[in-house]
Formats: sequence, structure tokens, C-alpha cells
Amino acid sequence: MPVPLPPALLLLATTLTFRARCCLSRLPLPAHVRGDPLRTWRWHNLLVSLAHSIVSGLWALLCVWQTPEMLVELETASSVSGYLLVCLSTGYFIHDTVDIVASKQAQASWEYLVHHVLAIAAFASGIFKGTFVAGGVMTLFVEVSNIFLTMRMMMKLSNNQDCLFYWVNKYINLVMYFLFRLAPQAYLTSFFLRYLGERTEGAFLLSILLMVDLMILIYFSRLLRSDFCPERVSLRHKKDKFLTE
Repeated sequence: MPVPLPPALLLLATTLTFRARCCLSRLPLPAHVRGDPLRTWRWHNLLVSLAHSIVSGLWALLCVWQTPEMLVELETASSVSGYLLVCLSTGYFIHDTVDIVASKQAQASWEYLVHHVLAIAAFASGIFKGTFVAGGVMTLFVEVSNIFLTMRMMMKLSNNQDCLFYWVNKYINLVMYFLFRLAPQAYLTSFFLRYLGERTEGAFLLSILLMVDLMILIYFSRLLRSDFCPERVSLRHKKDKFLTE
């Protein structure tokens, strides 16, 4: 599977692509965001995240449509398109990690940092060894769900959670969470469980996958409490809660 550039250069190029976010930063800000440096940073951060989710989510579906064997041969199936997609998303995770740390939001956004480190470690096997590229592509199905999850976060950040679009989006978000986050993760976990007890790369990826599974279930419970059981959510105000809610 020939690739246009060495893996290290591809990662550098994709990371710098997301770091060059000047076009997104010039878009108008919602009134509730303007004047607050922290909310402004978070808005720009979410804009980049939304762009990544749209591109990588649709790209992952296209990769599987072009190479259907990726659905069953998670270790050996691959394509140049899938490989470049994994590189692109790894570059995004590197960018977002740097952005969070450089903006001094590591403590408030530590869960994102943990997730990014796990994702980078998992994708590195596909990038540098050429194995489990299909597994990485299937993992990125989650980005289809993230499109609607990120829009939800942006509406909450801009104080628009009472609008009709938020109400419609929360139900679409729930369906997408099942279809493109919970279902693929369950399939991937069952696939990688065959490596349990083996000292292989698959066993290493399984350990990462299980940690991500736990995080996804925690996020899902938070989503349900916030959007569908608001009366059970504590009324205690938490400063900067919008960073992670």
C-alpha cells in the first residue's frame, strides 16, 4: 500500500493543517460568546472539532463503501484512503491536545486529553506498522455522531438550548449515538476480545478500546441526564462547566 509521504511527515502536515484555523477564527461569534475569552476559545475549538467530525465521519463511511472488507478484516484490510484518514484524525488529536494545553485548559478538559492520548496511541499502530487500519477507520464512525454532539455543545455554549433546533438535534444525536458510537464500539470490542491473553498488538489495542468504552458509557449517562432527565441534574453551578458538558 504505497503512501505519498513518510508517516512522520504526514502527521506533521495534518497537525499543521488543523493548527492553521485562521479561516474558522474569522467567523462571527454568537452574542453570548463574544467578550468572554474562555468561551471564545471554546467556540473556536468546537468549530475545528466540527470540521474534523464532518470530514472524517463522512470519509470513514466512504472508505468502507469503497473497501467493504474493512468491516470484517479489521487487522489486514486497508487502503490508501483509509490510511490517510487515520493520519488526518491523528493530526487532529495532536492539534487539539496542543490547543488545550497551550490555552491552559488542561485541568478543565483533562477527559479530552486522556481520550486524545489513547486515540493517538491506538492509531499509531496503523500509521507506522500498517496494521489495523480498517479498525481505525471503523473507530472513526464515531465522528458521524460527533457532528450532532458538537452542534449540541455549541448551542449550549451560545445559550441556545431552548431553541427548536436544539430539541430536534438532541433526538437525532441520541439515534446517532447508538448507530455510530455505541454499536461500532460494541462490534470492535467483540472483535478485539479474541486477542485477550495474547501478547500481541491486538491485545494492546483491546486495552485502549476498553478504556474508551468506559468513557463512552460515562458520556452517554451524562448526555441522558442533561438532555432527557434535567430535573435530576444538580442545580449546583459549576464554573466553566460548558467546557465538558
